[in-house]
Amino acid sequence: MGICVIGYIQAQVCHINRCPAGIATQNKWLQKGINIPLKYERLAQYFKTFKKELIEITHAAGYEHPCQFKMTDVEMNVDDHNLSKEFNTTFGYNKTSVDYTNMQDLKNCIYLGGKAKA
Repeated sequence: MGICVIGYIQAQVCHINRCPAGIATQNKWLQKGINIPLKYERLAQYFKTFKKELIEITHAAGYEHPCQFKMTDVEMNVDDHNLSKEFNTTFGYNKTSVDYTNMQDLKNCIYLGGKAKA
């Protein structure tokens, strides 16, 4: 999704290194057409809005933080006939539960880069 925000237009020529937007290419000449300050602002706004909406969905689901979602809370489409499956079925694993009572729990969580409690 983020790549669309910065100007990707799905021209369907990326596989031959001719992205007209200059986003999905290694061609230096095409890359020069990218307005970095404008794209930066658009991408920053996208992530700011995404974060806000993720928190709204989290609260609507009865959680305080997105880490509290379980693999069975989220479904995704897995074919063209609107068949959806829960994440744990789709990806074949269950995530380890993350305790959350406050932000310090997340800072200490070993699954999120924190240090194990001694």
